[in-house]
Amino acid sequence: NAYARVAQATHGPRDLEAHVLLKAATRFQAIRDDWEQREKDLYEALTYNRKIWIVFYSAVTREDNPMPVEVRQNILRLASFVFTHTLKLTAEARPEQLNVLININRQLAAGLRGRATDDSGQALQQGA
Repeated sequence: NAYARVAQATHGPRDLEAHVLLKAATRFQAIRDDWEQREKDLYEALTYNRKIWIVFYSAVTREDNPMPVEVRQNILRLASFVFTHTLKLTAEARPEQLNVLININRQLAAGLRGRATDDSGQALQQGA
């Protein structure tokens, strides 16, 4: 399937997941940084991000998911927060409201890639 081919090309499913999260964060940042010109792109970016989080939500609620229960619960909480925040943005959007989605996506992507990041998404030096 297409997911398997892309996952293989990106060195595994975690890299694919990190890639799509970063893509969504980058889209949000571009909209936030040029709000007057790009606000019209918000709905499409929110839809893309929601689809990513639906996949995560679906994966962690499967009975055969091998992740520890605590990790699965944390992902479910994050997904619920993302869904709620997305609804708020859909109803009344302001550019600064995108920051939380940008940060969540960047932090989770960094975790999937095994790297810590600061609030701007920059990788922190490990062991420094």
